[in-house]
Amino acid sequence: MSRNEGRTDIFDTTPEDTDVTAAVAPQMPPHHPSGNDAPPMAWSVPTEFVSLPSRGTFYPTDHPLHNQDTVEIRYMTAKEEDILSSRALLKEGLALDRMLQSVIVDRRVDVDTLMIGDKNALLVAARITGYGEEYVTSMTCPSCGNTDDHTFDISEPMVSDHESALEEFGATQTPHNTFLIELPMTQATVECKLLTSLDEMTLVKDLQRKAKHKQKSTSTTDQFRSFIVSVNGDDSPLIRISFINTMPARDARYLRTVYREITPNIDLTHTYVCNECEYEASLEVPLTADFFWPK
Repeated sequence: MSRNEGRTDIFDTTPEDTDVTAAVAPQMPPHHPSGNDAPPMAWSVPTEFVSLPSRGTFYPTDHPLHNQDTVEIRYMTAKEEDILSSRALLKEGLALDRMLQSVIVDRRVDVDTLMIGDKNALLVAARITGYGEEYVTSMTCPSCGNTDDHTFDISEPMVSDHESALEEFGATQTPHNTFLIELPMTQATVECKLLTSLDEMTLVKDLQRKAKHKQKSTSTTDQFRSFIVSVNGDDSPLIRISFINTMPARDARYLRTVYREITPNIDLTHTYVCNECEYEASLEVPLTADFFWPK
């Protein structure tokens, strides 16, 4: 029986691989009459279906994931480890994306077009197939400053309830799969889109470029510019940029909170207990380099 059968979280076992838990060794090929070896053995790599936090709702109609609940991925192999250890890809910040592209079965799915929450779900699922359900990483206690290794169980990441968040904050979803959020101070109605993996990569590269050239960081306003589509129905760049640059801090904080809550994603919040002072808190699992390069 597959290790994932019967689970109600984001991981679902591939129907045709229900009885597969590891790579299946094929039968030995028949001996060739000539005495030469038969063709090399073919190894079958197990796969599993991963549930998408977005349930495919926010992809355009021509996207292969439109209205699709799941994506099929292969288990990580030595090939993916080679990708993750590629100096060139690591330098460009592309190692994780290339690894993920390698394990996705449907070649029509472009990692760049994935919603961030869906990409996170696939990364966690791929990591589990490669290195297991325990994630060990260094944590620094917010109370005493002690740094120690902490083990997290990432086997059952929960999916955020973005639909309840929409109702809680009075936000509405448009027919174009964007969201309308009314801000408390200015009473402005801001239209927002969900970010894709490419949008996120663009933000990261822009931040790195500014740091390299010792330019002033504008990460907060850059993020707003990446997902704000219109303000009070006006989608002109001048209006959007002007509003973002003059938005009251209270509105900015509210917008960040609502946007985070209404974005379909996985929840990796776990209880952290300091080994030194026994400080306890609910913290989000840090996806550091240890996540795909375990100790």
